[in-house]
Parts: sequence; C-alpha cells; structure tokens
Amino acid sequence: MSTEIEDGVGFRSKRGPILIALMLATGLVAIDATIVATAVPSIVEDIGGFSSFPWLFSAYLLAQAVSVPVYAKLSDVLGRKPIILAGIGLFLLGSILCGLAWSMPALIAFRVLQGLGAGAVQPVAITIAGDIYTLAERAKVQGYLASVWAVSSVVGPTLGGVFASLEIWRWIFFINVPLCILAGWVLVRTFHENVDRTNHRIDYLGAALLTTALSLLILGALEGGQAWAWNSPISIGVFVVGAVLFAAFLLVERKAAEPVLPPWVVSRGLLATTALVAFGIGAMMLGLTTYVPTFLEGALSTSPLLAGLALAALTLGWPISASQAGRFYLRIGFRNTAIIGIFITVAGTGILALTASSPSVLLVAAACFVVGLGLGLVATPSLIAAQTSVEWNERGVVTGTNLFARSIGSSIGVAVFGAVANAIYASSGGPNPQSTGAASTAVFFAVLVSAALTVVAVLAMPREAAKGRQAAEASDRDSVPADIGAKATESER
Repeated sequence: MSTEIEDGVGFRSKRGPILIALMLATGLVAIDATIVATAVPSIVEDIGGFSSFPWLFSAYLLAQAVSVPVYAKLSDVLGRKPIILAGIGLFLLGSILCGLAWSMPALIAFRVLQGLGAGAVQPVAITIAGDIYTLAERAKVQGYLASVWAVSSVVGPTLGGVFASLEIWRWIFFINVPLCILAGWVLVRTFHENVDRTNHRIDYLGAALLTTALSLLILGALEGGQAWAWNSPISIGVFVVGAVLFAAFLLVERKAAEPVLPPWVVSRGLLATTALVAFGIGAMMLGLTTYVPTFLEGALSTSPLLAGLALAALTLGWPISASQAGRFYLRIGFRNTAIIGIFITVAGTGILALTASSPSVLLVAAACFVVGLGLGLVATPSLIAAQTSVEWNERGVVTGTNLFARSIGSSIGVAVFGAVANAIYASSGGPNPQSTGAASTAVFFAVLVSAALTVVAVLAMPREAAKGRQAAEASDRDSVPADIGAKATESER
C-alpha cells in the first residue's frame, strides 16, 4: 500500500468525511447497545415472549463477540473497506428485519444478524482510524469515537423511551436505515485503499472452530446462573464442548498457512498484556453500566432518566481523557500514561464502593465521571500501543483481538457480578430496596477488585512500549500505510 497522510484532525480536514463516516458507523453499534432496553415492555406487549426477551441482548452480544476475530483477520487479508461495508450491510439488513419481526424468536434471530454486522463495524472502524492517522493524532481520533458512545448513552435510552411511549417501538430499528446508508455512502466516496491483491489461503476450518467454541463458552458465561444453574448438566456440557473445540482450534492454528488468530497475538508481551488490560476494562464497564442504574433506581427510588444521566457521567469522562491521552503518551510513554489512568480508575471505583452504604446520586455520578476519566487514559494508550507495534497487515488482527478481549471481559463480568448479586438476593428473600443496595454494593466492590487486578496487567506492559516524540514520529513514517484521497486510484477505476 502507498502512503498519503493529510494534516489536521477534525471534520474540516481532508480526512474529515472519513472520520464522520467512522463516527456514524460506530454510532450504529453504540446506539443499538442502549436503545433497545427501554422499549422491552412495549416489544413484549406487542409480540409476546416475555420469558425470552433477555436473548435480545445475549444473542446480539454473542454474535458480535465471536465474529470480531474473524472480521479482523479478513480486514488484514482483503482490506478494511470491503469488510466494514459488509458489516454495515449486515447491520442494515438485520435492522430492517428486526423492525418487521412478527414474534420474539424471529426478533432474536434478526438480532443475531445485527450482531454479526456490529462485529465487523466496530473493530474495523478503529483499525481504519489507526491506519489513516499518525501516532500523535490517534488519541484525538479515539476521543471523537469515544464521544459517540457518550452521546449514545443519553440519546439511545431517550429515543427508545420516546418510541415506546408512542407505541412505535419498531422505529428503534428502522432509525438505523438512514444512518447505515449515509455511513456506507460516505465511506464509498471518500475512503480509498490500494491493497496488494495476492493469493491468500483463508483459514475456514480455524474460523469455524473458533466461532463455535467461543459461542459455546460465551453462551455458558452469559446464561450460567440465569437460564440454567452453573452445576447443571447443560452448563457443564456447554463449557466442556466449548473447551474441546477451542483446543482443536489451537491445534489447527499451529498448521494453518494463514491462521485466523495467529499464535504471535498472545505470545508477544505487549499484545498479551494490552489484551488483559482490555479484558479488565470490559469487566469494569459492564459491571457499572449494569448495576449503577439498578442501584439508584432500586435503593434510592431514583427515576430511570436521572439514573441514566448519572451513568452517562462515565461515558462523558472517557472521551475527555481519551482525546488528551496523546499529550501524555508522546511525553511519558504508553505504559506510564496507562498507569496514571488505572490508578485514577481505582480511585473512582473505590469511591463508589466505599460510599455505597450512604448513597447519593451526585456522588455516584461524580465517581462514574472519575472512572471514565481513568478508563480513557487506560484504553486509548494501551490500544494504540498495540496497533503501533505492528505493520498494516497485522493491525486488523491486533485491534480485533483487543476488542474481543474487552467483549470476553464483559461476558465474564456479567456472569461473576450476576452471581454475586443473585447470592445476596437469594439470602434476603428477593429484590427489595435493602437487598438491591447490598447487592449493588457487593458488585461495586467486585468492580474495585477488577480494577486492582487490571493494575497488575498495566504494570506488566513492556517498558519498550513507552516511546518519546522522536520515536513516535519515526513510527508514523514507517507504519501508517494508508492511501487516502478524494478520488479513486487508477487500480480502483
């Protein structure tokens, strides 16, 4: 691939239209993560299936998580553009079908299609940002992308509530249609890459084994203690079969010409530690986004809107610190920046856990804001450190592995935190203001433990990952191979 880097970060720069398209594509995933929850009562009232509605979320998350490594590898083989456009297309088709769903099983099946699209959109969008922006610019770009999640955390539930109150819940899916079309159109017009068309041997067997194994393992983590008991035959069987298939996948990858998940992804110290950091981030984010609203609404009888705004402080702090992370890592390095961030995160989760016995909406919001500030200084430099350590043809796999680790952290987190909360509910005779407060407090302490364990992963990041400004500029010259222009290249015509 050839290199053409334009100056400036922002909507008015020459790369501005691509950034807008990436934000639109990310917004599809971000809004969908929050808009459905508030409309569940209306959905159930219209098409039934109350006992199955949790699968609206589990099926989507499962499809998204297991497909990320496959799409990431394909983006390194075929290029970013066809993969992200295919993801947007799948998400568009899934959204239309969800809006036309006639029953809960049909809606769940179409949510799987949406999840498969989201599995391509999010990691490839971040990979494209890593391709077309220099090391000094990537933190600002990550701030732009993180701001999409901040806005979506407020807009999503609000839109879902409005559509539900107007009894037009199907529009929570139809609203994706113009967004998909606009994002795809802008990418087609403005993003051009010149990929070397060489013969590749796609690892179909490895992809099938990995997808099936991860589906079973994540399914066991998501539904254990919920749909079935942890020690039930079905739970044990799901984990055993998943583990056996994963072992078979590892054996296949050792002989594959172009493995879908290369062994070097976990054998290199920097990539392994940043994946562990992403795992911890996923667990902490899931714990807070799940239990902060439950805590405020159940223990304090706070309105859902106010509880949602308190949680939004988390996603407000993240883009603020993420956009400024570049100022830190260019001077003190990736590792030191992440260390500062993780200790801020520990402070925020500590405040939340220690003050939960005397709850206050403002205090919870302030603690969430502090956690968001910390996570922005952890997630951004650790991801960019991993991206910067590899060449273009490996960056997709590295980005996908990092986001996949975050998804796995969320899946394991929901299982562990759910087990903690359910144990307290069981001992106190079910949900009530007192038990909800106690269960949420226990979860917050579990999140604090997760933050403390993530400290270990951050400290284990190799010191070589810390680069000064001169090394960063050299890295930009050597490892940002993107061909970005307003017009297509001759080969594309």
